[in-house]
Parts: sequence; C-alpha cells; structure tokens
Amino acid sequence: MDFTGRIMKGYVFVDADVLNTKKKLDYWVQLALEYNKIAKASKKNKKAKKKIITMNKLEIKTGIQVLKPISEVFEAIVDPDKMKNYFISKSNGYMKEGEVLIWKFAEMEIEFPVSVVKIEKDKYIAYKWDGAFDGEQTLVEINLQLVANNITFITITEKSKENNEKGIKWLKNNTEGWANFLACLKAWMEYGIHLREGAYNPSQMPV
Repeated sequence: MDFTGRIMKGYVFVDADVLNTKKKLDYWVQLALEYNKIAKASKKNKKAKKKIITMNKLEIKTGIQVLKPISEVFEAIVDPDKMKNYFISKSNGYMKEGEVLIWKFAEMEIEFPVSVVKIEKDKYIAYKWDGAFDGEQTLVEINLQLVANNITFITITEKSKENNEKGIKWLKNNTEGWANFLACLKAWMEYGIHLREGAYNPSQMPV
C-alpha cells in the first residue's frame, strides 16, 4: 500500500465501495487472517518501553518561609528555651553535634531520645529520634536558606520507612506533624503567638 508516499509492506487499502456487502467484507477479513499467519512481526520499539518505578522507601519533605533573619531561625530550633514556645515542653540541653538529648511534649507522657548527628550554624541541623508508636529511628534534616533580607526558607525532611501500610500511616501522621511544627514556629517568631497551645491532645482526637 502506498498511502502517504511511502510503501507500507503487508498493508492493503480497500475502498469502502468494495465492502458494501457482508460477503465481500468476510472475504477481505479472511484474506487478512490468512496473510497474518505468514506475516513477520514488527520490531519492538525499545524507546517506547516505560519503566515502572516502585518507591521502596517513604520520605517526608515539607517547608515554609519565615520572615526573620536566618540566625534567629537557627537559634529558635536549637535552643530549648525558644523551642518551648512552639514545639517541646522540656529538654535537657541545647542542640550540639554529638549530644543525646531527651525531649518531652506537653501533650504526651512519652520521652523522646534525640541524637544530634550534625550541626552547621545558620544552615543545617540533623538528628535521629525514635518514633512515638513503633520505636523505629528516623533521620530528621532541617535546611535553612536565606532567600532575601530577613527572610528564611526552612526545609524539613524525615526518612525513612518501608512503603507499606505501616509506613503510609507514618507518612501521613508525621507530615501533618511537621506542617504543624512549621506553622507554630512561624506564628511564634513573627507574631508571638503560641499556636500549639491547646491545639493537640491525643486523648481527645476524633476517631
């Protein structure tokens, strides 16, 4: 068949007038079926293959912009006396590289051991802590970036969990938790509001 100016082997163009009866249509269909037995299969287009990527590990990533100098934001995260205004209720020390701290929260009786992995002043904070419900340790990384005068962008990542029902539940709960952390931090730093106070009580959460 020459339909587009290029000969196409194994194809035939049949005019509609030739197929005006069932008998004629059956003839051409049968002819095609018989030819199909001897026809060569076309080469597979390797470029057309789609890779299916399965995410085996789950990670959390969230961020917010705070209208404060980067040095003030950094101190608000590493200084426990400042953190008490929007996050924890108690800590046994300042966040320093290599330190192991104990954090407490007003809403829970649980104590959280926190191992400070790395600190880069006004830039980066990394620590490991145990999950509230499963005890599995995850890595939290907080990156600070100056985007303009007295404006700091905070990016938080937490990793990782297996991509299963348990991991997805962790992803949902802790993503909400970090979004709350950032909102409370911003409210306190910019407006002096204690947004976390009275906002969360596990025993009163609807099922």
